Amino acid sequence: MKFRRQSTNNDEVNLTPLIDVVFLLLIFFMVSTSFTKETHLKVDLPQANGQPSSDLPEQIEILIAVDGCYAVNGRALVNTKIETLKTALEKTANGNVKIPLIITADAKSAHQYVVQAMDAAGQLGFVNLRMTTRMPDAEAEK
Repeated sequence: MKFRRQSTNNDEVNLTPLIDVVFLLLIFFMVSTSFTKETHLKVDLPQANGQPSSDLPEQIEILIAVDGCYAVNGRALVNTKIETLKTALEKTANGNVKIPLIITADAKSAHQYVVQAMDAAGQLGFVNLRMTTRMPDAEAEK
């Protein structure tokens, strides 16, 4: 019995995996490359020769004491209710909610009073809110 001999003409190379790897490498290099934006305009900026302006912009400062009492621009409020704080802020701001609002709280005051001041500012629509901090003392670090 004679068996047919299988032909060995199957010399084709499958290029699909090679193309997949090349595209993956291409995508990887495109994503990982940092593109630098070079400007084509040469700008020569002027030098400033004047003194800084001594006019401080108008601002509102809320002071929070250890016991939670509020003071708006140095004027103490009669109680710690949020309605009282909102009324004082409205009167001080005169409807201008774009002026900076600075919250300065004692380090030992409850966080509740800071959040309450932030809530009052948010309800009134203040958009420029700042918190003050102080640098640690050099003696305390040692």
